[in-house]
Amino acid sequence: MTFPGKDHCQSAAISALAALALTCAVSPIAARLAEAQGHAANDRASAALCPIVYPDDQSPTARGYHYTFFGNAFFINDEGYLLTVAHVVENFSDGGQAYILVNRPDAPSRLLKVAVIAKDAQHDVAVLRASPNPFSGNYTVDFVPLSSEPAVRGQAVLALSLHPRRLQDAHSFEAQSEDSSPGTVLSYESTLLDKAGPAADVFLLSHPVVKGQSGSPVLALDSRAAVGLVEGLWLRGITLSLAKSAPPPSNTPGAAIPIRYAIALLERQGISWHTGTSLSTAPPSSTASQSVTDRPKP
Repeated sequence: MTFPGKDHCQSAAISALAALALTCAVSPIAARLAEAQGHAANDRASAALCPIVYPDDQSPTARGYHYTFFGNAFFINDEGYLLTVAHVVENFSDGGQAYILVNRPDAPSRLLKVAVIAKDAQHDVAVLRASPNPFSGNYTVDFVPLSSEPAVRGQAVLALSLHPRRLQDAHSFEAQSEDSSPGTVLSYESTLLDKAGPAADVFLLSHPVVKGQSGSPVLALDSRAAVGLVEGLWLRGITLSLAKSAPPPSNTPGAAIPIRYAIALLERQGISWHTGTSLSTAPPSSTASQSVTDRPKP
């Protein structure tokens, strides 16, 4: 029987220590890189968010326009199209022009008009379009990709939304506060989102949602693609619109609209969206014009 020599043992030990040192050096770098990528993805998603508002003043003050805040929408492509939930834009169905607040570099946010292009009340989703298109101007905007895969039970998700810092005294020149709510998908449930229609699916979130988060994107934590839209609170088999609700108990789960309902509406309208890796373009439908409802009046 032969045994390795002293020099061979020392060489093997040095090699092992070098490999261990390299692993220890690479691991923090990889962790920092992953963290930086996550922050960059969050920044892109944040730049796609826009509060839906109604200006209460005819002219701005030193703090900008005083406005009423209704919920959130988010851009899905560079043509100025946004998604939100239908119950948010119901506030404008009897007249009044909806606006969004859009960020600008080194300048206060600006109010832009939005039109309701299409609405699906049964599944509580709506498509908006900003005018003028902020992607063609000097604005700090981005879009959120839409997931081609449904949310699944136990999946880690992140809900992002904006709201005014002073809800009862909101002005357009003042910075928005951002809510970042991590959680997991609890289950799928069936409920009536529209009293006149059949039941629709929602998925429940492990964290409660708060007033003003309606219409915000629910992102898959790994891909940062939208798997749903915040709908409201889940109370014993019904969803409660956040715009009409009192402060919920801390253990009340949130409910979200699956993104497949929004994608179906986009397909019917022939509107493109991004999947994270490519641009999806739906052919225009011959019945698309029948889905355009409740356009706000000037």
